[in-house]
Amino acid sequence: MQHVLVTGGVGSVGRSVVTRLLETRPEVERIVVYSRDEHKQGDMAQDLAAHADRLEFIIGDVKDRDHLKRSLRGIDTVIHTAAMRLVPHAEANPEECLRTNVDGAMSLVSAVADSTVRKVVGISSDKAVSPTTIYGASKFAMERVFLNADRKTNTRFSLVRYANILNSRSSVAPLFLKQRETGVLTITDPNMTRFSITMDEGVDLILFALDEGWGGDVICPISPSYRVGDMAMAIAPDAEHRVIGARPGEKLHEAMFSITEAPFVARRGKHYVVTPVRGRWDLPRYCAEVEEAEPLETAFEYESGGNPNKLNSEQIFLLVKDVFDE
Repeated sequence: MQHVLVTGGVGSVGRSVVTRLLETRPEVERIVVYSRDEHKQGDMAQDLAAHADRLEFIIGDVKDRDHLKRSLRGIDTVIHTAAMRLVPHAEANPEECLRTNVDGAMSLVSAVADSTVRKVVGISSDKAVSPTTIYGASKFAMERVFLNADRKTNTRFSLVRYANILNSRSSVAPLFLKQRETGVLTITDPNMTRFSITMDEGVDLILFALDEGWGGDVICPISPSYRVGDMAMAIAPDAEHRVIGARPGEKLHEAMFSITEAPFVARRGKHYVVTPVRGRWDLPRYCAEVEEAEPLETAFEYESGGNPNKLNSEQIFLLVKDVFDE
């Protein structure tokens, strides 16, 4: 990994990945930030001016496969973070969600086919498991596009699945922190549960997939869960907690892998790895060749409501304090 292109590189995940690579991977000679937002690119260039000799910025859309193909010249690794990911906006604009998340993935696969790229890591979501929203359905389709490309090309495509990052704009934590100032928190359902992951942990997962992914795999973190009601109590126990009900398609609990996928899942340290149902390798081979990998003893759906590792209000309070410097 010497020349890396990050799609959606000015987003919260993309920017964090770029920063980590610059700070910890001196062997990476060049990082290309590929995105549509010129203003964020300008801000990012200023903030990372100390690394200007290793950074390149390209204004481009992942749906434009010809431009993407030209931008991949000399690139050996791609981290695909570009996506339309805000669920309400995706529901209101389903065509654009599909164009960005699915057509964008197909454009990347087509562009990679005529390039020197050896490894692609795509960012998926727990909402891709048994999807109930257009966003989840688009991520499910994106996964299938990448897994099919891994079988049919010489480039290795790995995927990571995780939940909303605690300190990202789409998470409930920053929303509650902002609402705390008004004295009223709007809660969809206090019994709703979600997996918890921080930005640093999300970047760790992406780099694990870059270094250890075999291609054709979907890598999930083993993460704690929290109740939305406990998150509200941890952030603003004295505020009014106003229950507004779930949004259309919103699940009470999210799953990281389904019961259908469970027979193909290996546990490897801090990760679950969904191995290919069909492809170049399978679960028995993976467990035979990776010393710490082992199949699940019993098939189960890994979902946030039944997760035995749940954070209580005190643990959430300490986590929020650490992540947001509260």
